[in-house]
Amino acid sequence: MSKYCFGVDVGGTTVKMGLFSIDGELLDNWEIVTRTENAGVHIVPDIAASILDKIAEKSMAREDIAGVGIGVPGPVDENGIVYKTANTGWGVFNLKKELEDLLDMNVKTGNDANVAALGEMWKGGAQGYQNVVLVTLGTGVGGGIIINGRILTGATGAGGEIGHMHIQDGESEQCGCGNHGCLEQYASATGVVRLANRKLAACDKPSVLRTGEISAKAVFDAVKSGDALAIEIIEEFGEYLGKGLALVGGVCNPEVFVLGGGVSKAGTILIDYVQKYYQKYVFNGSREAKFTLATLGNSAGIYGAAKMVL
Repeated sequence: MSKYCFGVDVGGTTVKMGLFSIDGELLDNWEIVTRTENAGVHIVPDIAASILDKIAEKSMAREDIAGVGIGVPGPVDENGIVYKTANTGWGVFNLKKELEDLLDMNVKTGNDANVAALGEMWKGGAQGYQNVVLVTLGTGVGGGIIINGRILTGATGAGGEIGHMHIQDGESEQCGCGNHGCLEQYASATGVVRLANRKLAACDKPSVLRTGEISAKAVFDAVKSGDALAIEIIEEFGEYLGKGLALVGGVCNPEVFVLGGGVSKAGTILIDYVQKYYQKYVFNGSREAKFTLATLGNSAGIYGAAKMVL
């Protein structure tokens, strides 16, 4: 009977790693640098070496280890094939096979946002639910969708890319994906800044935002202090995100939306603005979906990666 498993979350700067008991207790966690040079050729061997070092450090028997789960920032299909990822330099290759060959143990793979959604369902803000949409509001907008307890992967692992739903016609600025008018351009941390700068340029209303650096946190802090212009900005943000999630709700019919990422640090005020517009636009069959905040923070990925193995 296995006693342990590893969870790995590959980011563009660091790889987060965790050692778990099979009942989900995090026993140890650490990070290594993501070496993205030379098309990311060092990343998988570095991960394998770090896991093997940890096994030796803990004097663990191989037969006690159920395997390794790994989440990566990009599409991954059910066979473990990665279809180019953001920020790692990787092209198309079989991540599952490469890591299994290096470790000689079972490996499960997944997209990082989907894997984080699984983590939140297992040990975070969505405990007790089987139909979950995780929305990560950071530099971009990520999504992870769980249906009946299973990750929605899609044909090439691109299921759940809600940040790149087209939400606005006539947008002149290009999204990082190459399209125009994506949800990410209005509902991410950088999206809030874009909305704020446009609003400030379009009018001369007084606002605390006219002094100091504009950030998503600054805008939400201004809302909390009653700044009228900041409230207009977050109303607009809330409408974009609420409408976007209403579209997701019509397709996935989740029990709960879990809001995570840096913007979620604004707290329940974020839910108030998003939920208002979700209710306005959603099909009535999905109107009862709850909204909650993610609770695992940057550890959601390693929890979900471990859960994939278990």
